[in-house]
Amino acid sequence: MPRMSIQRIASSSSLPSACRGGVVAIGNFDGVHRGHQTVLERALAEADRRGVPALVLTFEPHPRTVFQPDVPLFRITTAPVRARLLQALGFEAVVEQQFDRDFAGQSAEDFVRRVLVENLGISHVVTGFDFHFGKNRQGGPAYLMEAGERLGFGVTLVDAFRDEGAEIVSSSRIRRVLAGGEVAEAAGLLGYRFTVEAEIVHGKKLGRELGFPTANMKLPAAAALRHGIYAVRLRRGDGTLHDGVASFGRRPTVDDDGDPLLETFVFDFSEDLYGETCSVSFFGFLRGEEKFEGLDPLVAQMKRDEAESRAILAGAQPLSPLDARMTFDQA
Repeated sequence: MPRMSIQRIASSSSLPSACRGGVVAIGNFDGVHRGHQTVLERALAEADRRGVPALVLTFEPHPRTVFQPDVPLFRITTAPVRARLLQALGFEAVVEQQFDRDFAGQSAEDFVRRVLVENLGISHVVTGFDFHFGKNRQGGPAYLMEAGERLGFGVTLVDAFRDEGAEIVSSSRIRRVLAGGEVAEAAGLLGYRFTVEAEIVHGKKLGRELGFPTANMKLPAAAALRHGIYAVRLRRGDGTLHDGVASFGRRPTVDDDGDPLLETFVFDFSEDLYGETCSVSFFGFLRGEEKFEGLDPLVAQMKRDEAESRAILAGAQPLSPLDARMTFDQA
């Protein structure tokens, strides 16, 4: 992974002068999936051709949570994970523009003039063919291209990306796949292994008593990943990688009423991780969550899960250069 961290900028008005005049990819990019990567790679290529910075303009929180606050949204990538992915692709900065009703209410012309021209000073913009912006989505591809001609910046529109089965790769499709626990299929659509990131918190320490101490993470409440057991790889804050097996769910054998928790048993590891922010990447779904008749059969199954996870991870190969940087390359 690149040694220099990507710049995360909270507003277009705070862009450092060294980043002005760049090529900007615009979108929500939830998942940074293979469809998004076609847009992002075009931006990187254009920035390289021009010899200018490569930037991403995205929005926080996700606009859907502003317009539909009562509808939970399963975000495939939180802002920190998305930034890591953009860094691994080669971007210098990501503008995580605060998105609220006021921002959404500005006209398409104001968005172009204030955000793109005045604040970012763009030389070129790359976005998806269906990108809309401004109050009531009044700005679209034709408007953006006309504004570029009028205000002096180039525009590249990228068509929807289709997978090997000729289906469009979209964030909503990936969310459905993850809700079914199909993390291997999700990886094929993402181009890398699905990854979550959170602080390691204290649990009830039952795993330690059973011989399987776990690193516990609370995922966002809207995380709709299927409850079950997964082969995973954990990355510590120092960049080191460790294989493991993880349970995501409510622990029906011992704690059926608890909040969903991701509990990772890290193989051949005895250090204290409490308080560290770590990431966990999912390589395979082993089985659904089960309720056992006592702790002995639970422990026996956990040993089988460990053996299966070790086998899956031992044979794993990078799906792409991005996957190699995210889940195979040590810092």
